[in-house]
Amino acid sequence: MKQKLLWLIFVVSTAVLGATPDAGPYPPQLKSSPQQAQAAHLAAELLTRYHYKAIPLNNALSERIFDQYLKALDPERIFFVQADIDQLSADRAKLGEAMLKEDLTVPFGIFNLFERRATERFGYARSLLKSGFDFQQNESYQYAREKEAWPKTEADMRELWRKRVKSDWLRLKLAGKDDKSIVEILDKRYDNFLKAIGRVKSADAFQTFMNAYTTAIDPHTSYMAPRAAEEFDISMRLSLVGIGAVLEDLDGYTTIRELVPGGPAGLSGQLKAGDRIVGVAQGENGAVTDVMGLRLDDTVALIRGALDTVVVLEILPAEAGPDSKHKLVTLVRKTISLEKQAAKASVHSIVDGKVTRRVGVIALPMFYEDVAARQKGARDYRSATRDVARLVGELKKEKVDAVLIDLRNNGGGSLTEAIELTGLFIDKGPVVQQRNARGEISVESDTQGGVAWDGPLGVLINRGSASASEIFAAAIQDYGRGLIIGEPSFGKGTVQAMIDLDRVAKNDKPQFGELKMTIAQFFRINGGTTQLRGVTPDILFPSAIDSETFGEASFDNALPWAQIKAANYLPAGDLKGVLPMLLTLHDSRVKKDRAFQCLQEDIAESRLQRKKGLISLNEAERRKERVAEENRLTSCETRKEPGTEFASERGTALRDDGLQPGERNLSSELAAEKAKKSSKDVLLDEAVNILGDEVEVMKTGSGLTANIQRGPVLQLE
Repeated sequence: MKQKLLWLIFVVSTAVLGATPDAGPYPPQLKSSPQQAQAAHLAAELLTRYHYKAIPLNNALSERIFDQYLKALDPERIFFVQADIDQLSADRAKLGEAMLKEDLTVPFGIFNLFERRATERFGYARSLLKSGFDFQQNESYQYAREKEAWPKTEADMRELWRKRVKSDWLRLKLAGKDDKSIVEILDKRYDNFLKAIGRVKSADAFQTFMNAYTTAIDPHTSYMAPRAAEEFDISMRLSLVGIGAVLEDLDGYTTIRELVPGGPAGLSGQLKAGDRIVGVAQGENGAVTDVMGLRLDDTVALIRGALDTVVVLEILPAEAGPDSKHKLVTLVRKTISLEKQAAKASVHSIVDGKVTRRVGVIALPMFYEDVAARQKGARDYRSATRDVARLVGELKKEKVDAVLIDLRNNGGGSLTEAIELTGLFIDKGPVVQQRNARGEISVESDTQGGVAWDGPLGVLINRGSASASEIFAAAIQDYGRGLIIGEPSFGKGTVQAMIDLDRVAKNDKPQFGELKMTIAQFFRINGGTTQLRGVTPDILFPSAIDSETFGEASFDNALPWAQIKAANYLPAGDLKGVLPMLLTLHDSRVKKDRAFQCLQEDIAESRLQRKKGLISLNEAERRKERVAEENRLTSCETRKEPGTEFASERGTALRDDGLQPGERNLSSELAAEKAKKSSKDVLLDEAVNILGDEVEVMKTGSGLTANIQRGPVLQLE
């Protein structure tokens, strides 16, 4: 009781001290529900007993949770001041106890203070727009602040935000905006942040806190509230029941960004991109619920529903003004297939004199699987392996000479799918080894004989290729079955299981959410692991991302690399004899490839800017930098082939309009998105060329052999 009273005094005192003329109205205080407190306790019981690296919920872990919580709320240290941290630190060791006692007052108090501070900071940012800035001064803004100290005082914080707003202003000014437009854009931007803070719910606060707990144990254990768990399930089965429209929040409206071909919205002929949804009714005669100002996920929840039921949308047409007449559109909900997230195939031709080599490329965004449908015995359940097998069959009809599996930015998914996908390219055998918390090792194998493709194979990966992607790439490499091309992968070598907390608690309705818990570590069949080190490609491409900033090595509590005994497997081939020739041909080609050279320049510039972590606020200096960058890019433009774009993370000064997502005209955004998709992919093209080289080298021999042991080809339906 005394602890609660002291906490109440602290909240009241900080509210008084934090109240400034710039803050505006504070968001309402969030409180935890009994269900959230119970879910926290249940999750703690499971994690302390069954996690791969089970850690007692003691004071030491509580302190790590506290640090992770602050990092999640204020990663760049732009909201809390040191005095806040000092006062909050009194509860550093009490967060574990709070969960076990089912009393979340302390973590919710921290979140409420964060919301107050965020409201104050953006309120102050808006107040700075009244007077403008002097861009002749020589000062800079440190935008990379993860390793910086917390601002000591409110005066230090205000100085930080003054520079932040000045940087936003200067960026728009350099993009050609006048002062009046800049004030309008930034005022609206900061106001949108304030509105977003006001729409935060207790479920958001709870999920943030719970993920601070889970990530304090290991980077890949996480908690998902019921709505987040539903979204995860949708992404795995690639389908949902709805109207078939991609929606986004634009200027406070739920706006149709895209219509899914074949969906109810598109087939109705009454809706188009840019139309705004202002109301939703359930059934033809249902009352219309006003969704203006509602969070996008809340509006989506109203639009989705049971199969073959009616939903009525109140629409403000794209071309209409705010006060124009609305129209009602009645739709029947249907099952929508998310084809954009499914595997896709394309054929790339390499012309060399009179010889044309054809390489089939299969892009796989994730290892999806409709687990529920499979468990029910559905014959047509959706899975990554089934889709890839079908696409391989289509590519064989196209008479391709080689196949490239593009796993760039594929963060993983189903372990079963990783094993079965590997089975399309090897003739039976182990794929991955697992070691559980008791140290027991099991071997997961492909048990189906035959292969879907027995020709030259490549796997393209980057730093965003993780988990199931790494299992697949590692197995293909260990078997000598194909070339691994690209950047070193993420380095995630752990296995997670989804635990439905409501099922454990025997709840009739979803209340507690789900826990994704690390239960094992996986190892390659050669005995090594992808943990921390990832998969090292046979042919390396330049990388714009440092392992210290993205990947398993960037986590301070990642499991170390380890090794166990190799599994009993028979290599399917040996590419070591071919590799030196392929590397020579690759190096020779990229030295002459103007697009590849410009990409390397982009990457070097991007790394340099990230390393600096700060930017000048002097207009003359920034314009000078901009001219130098434009000259470099213009030089690349004259050297590159038509239609080539570059994938620099920093972007280009020539195209920087100073705007953030959601601030641009929808038609302009869609046009830019279309242009980006149709632009040349330099790294993919080079990976295709490498496979083309392999086809030629293996065909001509040159004293080199790949010794690929081919199994019977699977008949694909």
